[in-house]
Amino acid sequence: MKIKKKMQDALNEQINKEMESAYIYLAMAAYFDKENLTGMSHWMKKQAQEEVDHAMRIYRYVFERAGNVKLKAIKKPEHDWSNPLEVFEAAYEHEKFITDSINQLVDLSEELDDKPTGTFLNWFIDEQVEEEDSALGIVEKLRMIGDAKPALMMLDRVLGKRE
Repeated sequence: MKIKKKMQDALNEQINKEMESAYIYLAMAAYFDKENLTGMSHWMKKQAQEEVDHAMRIYRYVFERAGNVKLKAIKKPEHDWSNPLEVFEAAYEHEKFITDSINQLVDLSEELDDKPTGTFLNWFIDEQVEEEDSALGIVEKLRMIGDAKPALMMLDRVLGKRE
């Protein structure tokens, strides 16, 4: 069954948002590399790759539904943060933005009675629960750490072990 144009266009927008997400996380990784927090940089690079994977999942789906992918320009990401907490707070806020975007896609699939897309998007709904939880957990740890450099270094080491 060919995907409806309105749904195709919305999924193309989501591909763009996922690629922008990857770029945002890469900018965050660069911040952490500059600050010599290589574990946090590693975590962000893994996150960037995950976002590219999400974009490609949608990309393939559009073609599976006989649609057309139209890529757009990616916005320049923020790159000036003052500390690790600010970076992870921005990451958490961004994940909430992506969750809202996925929820809007689900609403559109229901409005268009597009059951295949609704089913396809269930994976993203579950993924966003995990994404928000992960980012918020790090934000909460950084808030507890405050200015304690040894604790920051321990967290950096832990985040560097992300698979």
